[in-house]
Amino acid sequence: MASVMEDPTLERHFKGHKDAVTCADFSPNRKQLASGSVDKSLMIWNLAPKARAFRFIGHQDVITGVQFSPFGKLVATSSKDRTVRLWTPSMKGESTVFKAHTAAVRSVAFSHDGQRLVTASDDKSVKVWSVHRQCFVYSLSQHTNWVRCARFSPDGRLIASCGDDRSVRLWDTSTKHCINCFTDYGESATFVDFNSSGTCIASSGADSTLKIWDLRTNKLIQHYQVHSARINSFSFHPSNNYLISGSSDSTVKILDLLEGRLIYTLHGHKGAVITVAFSRGGDLFASGGADSQVLMWRTNFDTKPYQDVLQQHSRRATPDPPPHLADIHPRGPHLHHSQPTTVQVSSVLLHMQSTRSTPTQAAANSHLSNGLPACQIASSRVEEWTGVDSAGRTGSTAEAGGGRRGRREDEEEERGQTHPLEVLSGHPSSVDSILRHIVQQLDILTQTVSVLEERLTLTEDKLKECLVHQSQILKDVRSSGERRRRTDSDEADGSPVHFTGGQPHPQL
Repeated sequence: MASVMEDPTLERHFKGHKDAVTCADFSPNRKQLASGSVDKSLMIWNLAPKARAFRFIGHQDVITGVQFSPFGKLVATSSKDRTVRLWTPSMKGESTVFKAHTAAVRSVAFSHDGQRLVTASDDKSVKVWSVHRQCFVYSLSQHTNWVRCARFSPDGRLIASCGDDRSVRLWDTSTKHCINCFTDYGESATFVDFNSSGTCIASSGADSTLKIWDLRTNKLIQHYQVHSARINSFSFHPSNNYLISGSSDSTVKILDLLEGRLIYTLHGHKGAVITVAFSRGGDLFASGGADSQVLMWRTNFDTKPYQDVLQQHSRRATPDPPPHLADIHPRGPHLHHSQPTTVQVSSVLLHMQSTRSTPTQAAANSHLSNGLPACQIASSRVEEWTGVDSAGRTGSTAEAGGGRRGRREDEEEERGQTHPLEVLSGHPSSVDSILRHIVQQLDILTQTVSVLEERLTLTEDKLKECLVHQSQILKDVRSSGERRRRTDSDEADGSPVHFTGGQPHPQL
């Protein structure tokens, strides 16, 4: 590369969860980190040295998703207990419960204005909620299997969702219609998200692939297969120039989207990496996994000078290249001061059980009287923890060393595993035109299959209606035939029939 890049470094690791960490998110002010776990608890970690961490108890099953609101005043969580909770991250530990899904809720996310929530569920639906009114608004239902993830676009006009039906769907929030469907996954689509400019979406699969689509052309522009097992989560860097992914192969991979290649492989976790997330500023990222740990890394590699980016663009293959992900130039360099410390949650120092006080009951009654059956004020529990430096700092150093294992050697070793569809310098123009033609034909085939599926569905519905109508006609014909036979037999007998007490008797 044209510039010297620093390696990402492991800054801290947080221990407090009793089971696998399934989700994580940084607060907008970068002072807190939230994580959810199979142990049914939400942890709020304060990033200041030796600061307290809080455990929130309320969900009855695995927490599957967590996200701070855009202004950091609320935290939303989703769970397999079929509910979504909206927490106020304070000592009281109170939360509002959203109920409308009929199966496990797999993900939750705020709109960028903080007014709405979108959730994905095993009931095959995507639901949108009002944060202010605290109620369910509408549902999107065209997935044919479990929905794993759903996200708003930055402008709130679109929703992207993916699921076990091997499809990624794009929804218009104004018309509530599905406007596009990408269906070329061999296995389940596990995660989906927009880049910060809203021009592209990325989706990952259980087949260990990661694909990036340009929404302006509806075309696949980059395709990566750098993991050896399913990808569970990924996160765009705010500059849109990098992407991190976490996989069941126990690694975190860092991709350079400008050059279309793998640049780092991190080995900090013992077991599957289930969640990864950049901070809002991009200078930190977190990972959580089956080892019950949350690791916080300092990025360092996002200090590429702007002039180097311009030089890379000047070296691209064609004067008018196909749409590229880099719509926003990377922000200017900033200083990184590596201060590796370790925070481990010790045994509980203070445990508080919040009781249902009179104000809480009044709030709950107020919500019920306002006709909001989908939500309720729930009693929950918050435990206060104190983070202290772990005694075994040697273990932290070992983990940090393992985390920094994937440097330039891994970069060169696994460079051949990326498959960007963009034509870079050195490729003949004929290859460019052939690839474009293939992508266009694939788009046409995808649209054709989609139309055929819709027509088949309509035909099936019509056939069902015809069968029901036909069975009704047959019943009517049979009943009329029976009445005619009875009338004919009575006429052949020649004797009038009198009805007394509900029973027919021939006149003697």
